[in-house]
Amino acid sequence: MSAEADFRSDPRRALLALYDEALPVVYGYFARRCGDAAEDLTSETFLAAMDAARKRDAPAISVPWLLGVARHKLADHYRRRAARPTVPVAELPEPGGDATADDWDAELDRMIAEAVLARLAEPHRTVLVLRYMDDCSVPECAELIGRTVHATEALLVRARRAFRQQYPEGGTS
Repeated sequence: MSAEADFRSDPRRALLALYDEALPVVYGYFARRCGDAAEDLTSETFLAAMDAARKRDAPAISVPWLLGVARHKLADHYRRRAARPTVPVAELPEPGGDATADDWDAELDRMIAEAVLARLAEPHRTVLVLRYMDDCSVPECAELIGRTVHATEALLVRARRAFRQQYPEGGTS
């Protein structure tokens, strides 16, 4: 059996062979979204991938598959964080500065958007993150989630509608 065939037949070896290529992709995915937890979530992703690779009916290991695992880990992270909402007093803006108020407003908008994303159904959250956070085109999103372009466009319409309905003061337009 050739080494290439061995990688295809053994998901554990495939994951190890893919590790050097996939690590910066997975870490970069988390670093752009939650820099403070990127290392931990990257580790969780690869541990979950290794657990999956050990199963009898292991999936085909690839970078897009690992990014799917990463999306689930990020959603879990958002859920855990939403379950314990706290804003340390030290991070509150100082009164008087317009730039500080603008920064604070942007940070609040980001926090609210993340909380809304965490409450969405997984397909809606996935397609919105790919399209608007990862800047993937609709055809790229379709390929990553395993849908046709037309089905992905329809999913995006439903996902945007669901997001607007749950976003404070944003559900009426």
